[in-house]
Amino acid sequence: MSIKVAGATAARVLRQLRHDPRTIALVLVVPAVLVTLIKYVFDESSVFDRIGGPLLGVFPLITMFLVTSITMLRERTTGTLERLMTMPLAKLDLLAGYAGAFALLAAAQAVIVSTVAFWALDLHVAGAKWAVVLLAIGNAVLGSSLGLFVSAFARTEFQAVQFLPAFVFPQLLLCGLLAPRDHMARVLEIVSWGMPLTYAYDALDRTTRAVYGARLGADVAVVLGLGVLALAAGAATLRRRTP
Repeated sequence: MSIKVAGATAARVLRQLRHDPRTIALVLVVPAVLVTLIKYVFDESSVFDRIGGPLLGVFPLITMFLVTSITMLRERTTGTLERLMTMPLAKLDLLAGYAGAFALLAAAQAVIVSTVAFWALDLHVAGAKWAVVLLAIGNAVLGSSLGLFVSAFARTEFQAVQFLPAFVFPQLLLCGLLAPRDHMARVLEIVSWGMPLTYAYDALDRTTRAVYGARLGADVAVVLGLGVLALAAGAATLRRRTP
């Protein structure tokens, strides 16, 4: 992989996003608004302190998945990706560039939503706030990697959007946010072990409750590993021809 080529690709993607205010608003503003809504939905209760921390990573993962999959598909359908791949560069160079650009965007998103939650909404967590922010960034990067991967299976932007309820929403229901996984039907608990959001949520939940140990390390390793695996799978399934 060429760092120079990946860096040039990342710079181009960031320049394009700079001229797309709706995408910028979706990435940087919407998660903070959603966390604010959750705060006042559970006003005068301790529920926000319990679920607010994990949501700092869940919302960025979802939004980055959506934005990345649509952006990558747009690059293919407009012919931009096809023209780039006629040049002497590797598929992994391209995807690494896209991943790098969205990682920077994900970092900005996680910092903004965490700042709003901790300092504007007075979110209390038992664990270290900086660790929550880092995990939120990691989850957003995972969402970007998954978005790059699934974009290869869509032919239109509408199909890319359909992956959100089909791929992300079941994970949201089974990750443990709505109910502890060990309280679910046994088959659902088993299925949840194969879902990336399960580990992303569990890592954030343990960090916000200051429950450290080997299990937390394993969750973080799985999140990072799945991000790399999704990126590699995306490179393997990237087609040279526009569908």
